Amino acid sequence: MSEKKPDYLENFWKMRFKALKETLSNNNFKVYIAQDSNEVKDIFYKDIISQIKPRSISWGGSMTFVSTGLYHELRDSTEYEVLDTYDKGISKEAMLERRRQSLLVDLYITSTNAVTEDGQLVNLDMIGNRIGGLTFGPKHVVVLVGRNKIVTDLEDAMVRIKDYAAPTNVLRLSKKTPCSKTSFCDDCNSDDRICNTWAITEKSFPKDRIKIILINKDLGL
Repeated sequence: MSEKKPDYLENFWKMRFKALKETLSNNNFKVYIAQDSNEVKDIFYKDIISQIKPRSISWGGSMTFVSTGLYHELRDSTEYEVLDTYDKGISKEAMLERRRQSLLVDLYITSTNAVTEDGQLVNLDMIGNRIGGLTFGPKHVVVLVGRNKIVTDLEDAMVRIKDYAAPTNVLRLSKKTPCSKTSFCDDCNSDDRICNTWAITEKSFPKDRIKIILINKDLGL
């Protein structure tokens, strides 16, 4: 009877996540590891929500957040004061004001464009509400990170964002920029340009304010 072969991919990501968790923890982030959306929810409700007991919740743009199912659960919840910044039923002016108010909630949920192996979060925004919430304002932040966002260093993070994340998001959002026609960044001056403000988060301050859930799935762009 032959010996069962090891799951080399499982072992690969187990080692990668262990190393990344250590470097992020050394940078004062609170880090959790989830294998799928069900584990993300377990961690979110049992380990995070139960500890911080937020009254108000909001979020920045994140496909990962939606794909886990947390968005729809929280949007429809009557337990919290929810500021839904994805609501398409309000005016642009009302939405902008809601995004401003979302920076004052107890718990802010978002993702990141990239996370480096030495434990930095790297993001590029159009109007800045997402990185604003990550950087300052909300009492607590939860960052949901698919394994596809892991890169070697800051240079690789910026290349990933400019070469992939930004053009694909432009196409997803139907923005009228040069990269929507070529898939390549043209460092444009378009009114629809989404690449306006960089944020590099080297450490969480205060310690554990930013909580990261690393997810062993390819999620988001």
